[in-house]
Amino acid sequence: MQKLQKDTARRVPIVPVRGTVVFPHTDTLVSFGRAKSIAAVNSAFQEDRVVAIFTQKDSRTEDPGKEDLFEVGTIATITQMMSTDGEIHALIRGQARISLLEILTEEPFLVGKVEEIPEEIEVTPEISVLAKNLQELFKKSINLGKQAEIMTVMKLVSGGVEPVEMVDQVASLLEVKQNEKQKLLEELNLKTRLDKVSELLVKEVNALEVERTISSKTQKRFEDQMKKAMLREKKRTIEEELGEMADEGELTNEEAKEYKNKIKEAGMPLEVRNRAEKELKRLVSMSPNNPEGAYIRNYLDWLCDMPWSKVSPNNVAMKKAAKILEDEHFGIDKAKERILEFMAVMKIKKAAKIKDGGAHPTILCFIGPPGVGKTSIGRSIAKALNRKFVRVSLGGIRDEAEIRGHRRTYVGALPGRIVQGIKDAGTKNPVFMLDEIDKIGVDFRGDPSSALLEALDPEQNKEFSDHYLEVPFDLSEVMFICTGNVLDTIPGPLKDRMEVITFPGYTEVEKFQIAKKFLWPKQLKATGLEDKKIEIEDAGLKEVIGSYTREAGVRNLERNLASVCRKVARLVAEGKKYPKKVEVSNIRKFLGSHRFSSQIAEKKDEVGVSTGLSVTPFGGEILFIEVSLMPGKGKLTLTGQLGDVMRESAKAAFTWTRSHYYELGLKPNFSENIDIHIHVPEGAVPKDGPSAGVSITTALVSALTGVPVKRDVGMTGEVTLRGHVLEIGGLKEKSIAGHRAGLKTIIAPKENKKDLDEFPEAVKKDIKFVFAEEVEDVLKVALSEWPLKVRKETKFTSISSTLVAN
Repeated sequence: MQKLQKDTARRVPIVPVRGTVVFPHTDTLVSFGRAKSIAAVNSAFQEDRVVAIFTQKDSRTEDPGKEDLFEVGTIATITQMMSTDGEIHALIRGQARISLLEILTEEPFLVGKVEEIPEEIEVTPEISVLAKNLQELFKKSINLGKQAEIMTVMKLVSGGVEPVEMVDQVASLLEVKQNEKQKLLEELNLKTRLDKVSELLVKEVNALEVERTISSKTQKRFEDQMKKAMLREKKRTIEEELGEMADEGELTNEEAKEYKNKIKEAGMPLEVRNRAEKELKRLVSMSPNNPEGAYIRNYLDWLCDMPWSKVSPNNVAMKKAAKILEDEHFGIDKAKERILEFMAVMKIKKAAKIKDGGAHPTILCFIGPPGVGKTSIGRSIAKALNRKFVRVSLGGIRDEAEIRGHRRTYVGALPGRIVQGIKDAGTKNPVFMLDEIDKIGVDFRGDPSSALLEALDPEQNKEFSDHYLEVPFDLSEVMFICTGNVLDTIPGPLKDRMEVITFPGYTEVEKFQIAKKFLWPKQLKATGLEDKKIEIEDAGLKEVIGSYTREAGVRNLERNLASVCRKVARLVAEGKKYPKKVEVSNIRKFLGSHRFSSQIAEKKDEVGVSTGLSVTPFGGEILFIEVSLMPGKGKLTLTGQLGDVMRESAKAAFTWTRSHYYELGLKPNFSENIDIHIHVPEGAVPKDGPSAGVSITTALVSALTGVPVKRDVGMTGEVTLRGHVLEIGGLKEKSIAGHRAGLKTIIAPKENKKDLDEFPEAVKKDIKFVFAEEVEDVLKVALSEWPLKVRKETKFTSISSTLVAN
């Protein structure tokens, strides 16, 4: 038995290290960069060159104390040292394991009292065998490519090393985590330490063996491919010398012959055919293992599957088209008339094509609120023309490659939506609907709307270039139809290439006819009640339209009718009594309480509240303008999430009111002692536009004078500082919304009188239209009193009475 000499506790510089563990009996190169560590190493090097090395528990600690260091470290001797900019590199020789008793000083560097840990070493036959096994494992790891210093390797392989030194030296070379190495340093039993180091080294050897096997297989595969490629080139050279190369019509395998037949049958233009044959030659001469072969096959499949010469018969039968549109769509007469005119022109162009070479087609764009039949009428057009119908939704698209396709250099590249749609249609002249064109986005990947310019430009789309196909495709025979809810978000150049057809919202009369003729039979069929011949009475249908829906289209109406049919279907399935004819009482039972009132929200004339009209992507709506007065200093407050334009309209209305105080019977300084708050309800919904000017002015005058606004009068129009009422847009949609809400009178700018011809007859019959040039014309109709007289008592009396001139 050998017993190491135990030294007494001694005072030495303490050097914390991060990310490494220094073992006894090993030479380790360590770099020091912290100020305290550099000072400690310099001090030790100038004296006895002895330092105590302890590993930090957390490498992120910049100024560690005793509690931040592991308890067991190594006392070491600095054999060599070199200084560089801001760092010291030292070669240190580990001597023995030590424990840290205490820290004596912390400045200018750590100095502590340490004590050497004695090791009981008994070199038994078992330890000798374990050491021999560790030595063989280390040799094996070196042969498999483990990295180590040549001197250390020679020393360990030679066999002239004691087991205690060998195990520490091998442990220092293990590729394990810091905590694992620290456990090996703290293990004092030699046999246990040998077992643990051998176990960790076995894992490394196994990993090295797997790595070598993979590298060997990879190398062999690479050599085989190189050998085949070289033999293939030699074969090609010999065939060239003998004149036995396959000519253009002869191919070398069945797959190539199949592609050759596809290219011939596809009816490609000459330029495209040459490109396809060139790619096919590349595929034939390519190694079967070449990954690019799959990309070329996919490319050839797309070229061969495109309908280069396949067309649907272009038969335009006007009577048939008119009948299809009439049978499948009720109302929207103006839109149907424009579509029939378009089809008539198409028919005439076809007849004149031989004489003048034909004319470029027009791109249609259907604009209207959701649920008015834009998409379905596109299907009807395809049916009337006997063409295939393709629909692509562009909503939310932000990448230009979605339109033009990805270049073939990208993994997983595909053609764009347009080429994919043409391929799916199987003909080069389908009816192609680009849905939700107003909702295309823009970001760093490009502008999809700009990519659409070429596809939708009749002057350019004859040679549309997709990034994936890289050959021109003729889109001039495609009938493009775009749809959207608003025109504002469609870029000007794109809008300029399209003929816009507006789809207005439906009136309640039109909704009734649509529900009776189309929606109710459709839902009976969908719920399996078609054979039961269940009917819905007219009053019940009007109840659903008036009390359970409030929309420009008919989608919610269809959902409610579907709900009624499902309730009836459940009664039938359960064997219970069900109504053969759905009445108003059944509607209320099936759909619950009313969701909407058939009249406008205000039940009586109110002071400071006017009814405005607005238009949204979902159709027209009514909105209420509320004005409240309070003591103050002339401050104007605007709320309801109003946009900049609407805020400016409110300020213009306030200025007009102040400048016309005399006509309104107000005191000259009426605004000095009050604050005015203008609010538009539904504050969560953003609102903007100048057309609320007359509504704001009317509500403001009403609040200041105490005269109520008539509850059944709606109004729209922009107001100038001089009181002129200017023309606005969307009057048709706004009027239909007012009709739904039960308004009896609508005040609009005089310049909008020309729009009255396009209004539905039901709206013109039920609503009185007043066209105004000045604000005074609006006030005469909207206020319950005009000219202004002595005020009646109202809830505004306390303030308005102080504003009115005597």
